[in-house]
Amino acid sequence: MKKIYSMIIALLGMGTVAQAQTAVQTVVDGVSVGDLKIERNGGYMAVDMTLGLKDLDVDGNRAVLLTPRLVNGGDSLDLPSVGIYGRRRYYFYVRNGESMLSGKDEKSFKASEKPDDIAYHNIVSYADWMNGATLSLHRSDYGCCHTLLAEQDGELGHHREAFFPTLVYMQPAAETVKHRSLEGSAFIDFPVDKTVIYPDYRRNTAELGKIQATIDSVRGDRDVTITQVWLKGYASPESPYAHNKELAVGRTEALKKYIQQLYKFEEGIISTDYEPEDWAGLRRYVEQTNLDHRTEILALIDSDMDPDAKEAKIKRTYPEEYRFLLQNCYPALRHTDYRIAYDIRSYSDAEEIARVMREQPQKLSLNEFYLVARQYEPGTDEFTDVFETAVRMYPSDETANLNAANAAMRRGDLDGAERYLAKAGNTPEAIYARGALAIRREDYDAARRYLNEAKGLGVEQAAVTLDELDHGRRK
Repeated sequence: MKKIYSMIIALLGMGTVAQAQTAVQTVVDGVSVGDLKIERNGGYMAVDMTLGLKDLDVDGNRAVLLTPRLVNGGDSLDLPSVGIYGRRRYYFYVRNGESMLSGKDEKSFKASEKPDDIAYHNIVSYADWMNGATLSLHRSDYGCCHTLLAEQDGELGHHREAFFPTLVYMQPAAETVKHRSLEGSAFIDFPVDKTVIYPDYRRNTAELGKIQATIDSVRGDRDVTITQVWLKGYASPESPYAHNKELAVGRTEALKKYIQQLYKFEEGIISTDYEPEDWAGLRRYVEQTNLDHRTEILALIDSDMDPDAKEAKIKRTYPEEYRFLLQNCYPALRHTDYRIAYDIRSYSDAEEIARVMREQPQKLSLNEFYLVARQYEPGTDEFTDVFETAVRMYPSDETANLNAANAAMRRGDLDGAERYLAKAGNTPEAIYARGALAIRREDYDAARRYLNEAKGLGVEQAAVTLDELDHGRRK
């Protein structure tokens, strides 16, 4: 497939960045915090910690509300609260059927039944102002009638984004027609000197079934049109060349007729070819053996001698090796190679592409994978899965590997990104991606080399990232 690629607008990639704190600290009276983790992944931020309540005392007619709070300048966000209620306060809310102090999302406990430790976990939608935000714990003490008696704040930590360069993905050009093919070899047994197919003869049922199964795998698909069934017959060299030619031609034609009877293909769909003697197959076999006189036999195979003379000289000069080849190799040289060529219709609807990707990803082009990836937020599991599926379908394609490398970087899998980049070629965008990976690994000298090279090759984002790199490092 000819590949023509165009660069799309770069996608910002903020990966998973976390502040972790394992030590336990007392932040407000009676409350300690440990195992703090502030983590961003894509469009979400998770806050995890352990709240220690063992030393928190609450009088019967009072309540204590503990509220984690993100603050950055004039922006703030209160996370769901934990409420600890003295006996009378607790039953007041229960009897009156009221929401607790902070509402329905509050995790509430009666003071006498509170656990020593609470595993706190909350996920919120990420906003740009959260970069650099302070996480604090706000304690509010209440008496009856929602009377606020006291307040106290304790700082827990900060969330700072590591510098993460903008990633440049590549959009493959749409295929005008999606040509695909399935290939295989069948070993049809014929009686000596015969060109008639007997389906039940020896192993023919299984070998003919291989061809039928390949055809059937695409023939019943409404999205697929078979354009060619190609057959090529081979014979082994032990008989005169002219006779082997007749056998190869006749047996291939017999297989063509057999398939035509089964499927009634239109005229011209089935095409045939032949090779009277499979010397290439014989050479591959001999090359992989440790036969005595292997080198000499290979030299004879490669010679310009007449095929009959060549075969006779091997038989005459190396009789023991010849007998071995006749028994172990020659049967496999009598085979028919086949190729089923077909076209797959194109898909443009993202929902349909997503369904096909789940069910039959081999039917999609790289451009179709790209179209559905655009429906997901970078960094999400869905986004990553699209590019990883694409590279599984096209493991040698440079652009598939580039996009998979970017997706891997986006989720923090730097080793995976490096493996993909090894197969991404040396396009300007691939060089830029290596610079982005070097930044993620904090190898800034290497990053500069790659980014300057990419800049010289016309990647506009490289100049921006170089400037951002300086700014990010000053932070």
